[in-house]
Amino acid sequence: MHTSDWLIFALYMGGTIALGLWKSRKGKDIDAYFLGNRSIPWWAVGLSVMATQASAITYIGTTGQAFNDGMRFIQIYLPLPIVVILLCIFFVPFFYRAKVYTAYEYLERRFDTKTRALTSFLFQCSRGLAVGIVLYAPSVVLSAILGWDERSTILLMGVTTLVYTTIGGVRAVVWTDTLQMILMFLGLFVGLYLVISQIPDEVSLSEAVYLGGVAGRWNAINLSLDLTDRYTLLSGLVGGFFLMLSYFGCDQSQVQRYITARSLKESRMSLVMTALLKVPMQFFILATGVFLLVFYQFERPPVFFNPAEVRQVEASPAREEFEQNRQRFDSAFERRKELSFELLEARRNGDQTRTESLLTEYQDASKQVQEARKRGVDLVRKVTGTPSNDVNYVYPSFLLKYVPVGILGLMISVVFAAAMSSISAEVAALSSASMVDFYKRFFKRKASDIHYLRASRMFTLFWGLFATFAATYVGRRGTSLVETVNTVGSYFYGPILGVFLLAFFVKRANGNGAFTGVILGMIAVVCLGLFTNISWLYYNVAGPLVVVTLGTLISLLFPEPPGAKSSA
Repeated sequence: MHTSDWLIFALYMGGTIALGLWKSRKGKDIDAYFLGNRSIPWWAVGLSVMATQASAITYIGTTGQAFNDGMRFIQIYLPLPIVVILLCIFFVPFFYRAKVYTAYEYLERRFDTKTRALTSFLFQCSRGLAVGIVLYAPSVVLSAILGWDERSTILLMGVTTLVYTTIGGVRAVVWTDTLQMILMFLGLFVGLYLVISQIPDEVSLSEAVYLGGVAGRWNAINLSLDLTDRYTLLSGLVGGFFLMLSYFGCDQSQVQRYITARSLKESRMSLVMTALLKVPMQFFILATGVFLLVFYQFERPPVFFNPAEVRQVEASPAREEFEQNRQRFDSAFERRKELSFELLEARRNGDQTRTESLLTEYQDASKQVQEARKRGVDLVRKVTGTPSNDVNYVYPSFLLKYVPVGILGLMISVVFAAAMSSISAEVAALSSASMVDFYKRFFKRKASDIHYLRASRMFTLFWGLFATFAATYVGRRGTSLVETVNTVGSYFYGPILGVFLLAFFVKRANGNGAFTGVILGMIAVVCLGLFTNISWLYYNVAGPLVVVTLGTLISLLFPEPPGAKSSA
């Protein structure tokens, strides 16, 4: 990067840490550390909710996902407005009025200690794994730009984020999230503009949209009823509904945000803000990936976007085979590029017959490009012995090669802002669950505020270090980052949602039914993952269905005496 890029990046990093430390001045006890004394305005809470969910994976993984698979991923977010309405009516009032530190604290009041402990433990497993993936994402960018080892960049990112998170708690997290979310919105539109501006001048915006459609990337709605198809309208409306309901309604990283608001009304307003902005934001990020595909119709892309793995192949005995395939790829690309201009020219002239003829040739050339790319990808994987997916490198590769000096520093700061906002929020949520649901509940029930504050910071430090080390092992999965993080979460979201549905809506449910139902729900979801090819989105449906059904049945078969609660 140029000196000016480094300066912009350094200003962002220094400003974020300074803001986090400044906002941490009032943190004298765990109420301030974990809840910010319930004094944060709704708009800051709303931006923090969005920033927690919009990690660097959103910019890197989702953009690569759209480049590779189109707009279908947006179907997951279609139920979000309905989900927010239900949250505002049912979930938020329960948590806000209960004056809890964690969502799982409520479960002890409704059921018993063991149900609370189990659910909190599952959350910590889920988030502990996911935060490692979130932390891995920006290392993709840094390693591509600096040529550093990914583990070194992960360590740098993790330690930097931990500085203000460990010291400042949720107040520092929310206010830095607010700054970072504003920067992310700026980066979103700048990034989209940069991609579109790189498309040749003779290709209009409408023609770029047309080429994206020819490539099948604007097909946001998939009406297939195939349960193994990951992204369909059915999986989005059904699986996405339960995923969003669980994530925004039962996940401590989200609940901790909106119970920091100054009133129940402001908690609801923060979620409404999320519903209004999240779907358009996701659309523009996916659109960036589609326009990247169009851009690479005219600018030759690499056969494989991860340069480090390409260098491994070039230094191996497979070098000649890889080079021959690259020549085939380049030849197919040039043919497709030529046909792209001819197709657009025929379309401008209104020559329908020639347009249809050229469209067939263009699609054949595109198929040859895709086949050559697939051979290259397979060869890289064979040589490296890893199933890594290069879609995670598509957007970073573009930023590095085509973004002007100065703007590159801004865009890198955006990726880091996205990463840091999610990492800090997840670590703060994990710390609160460990501290309140386990340490304070089982090990040290009576201690001073100073003791609990120190212990809270130690848990924050622990989870930050855990995420840092976990991140070094997640980068080799053969899926995009956005798929990885959602697949991991979907093993846990459903059973956790199920136990809260029991608590809120099944009056005769008891602790034994809830506890056993959660265990059976986890078993059911794991079996789906191991023994079927069903889309991971449906894991979020199976989990609550099993928990509510069997939890209710067990509660009816084995009722507890009036007023009794199971012991831990």
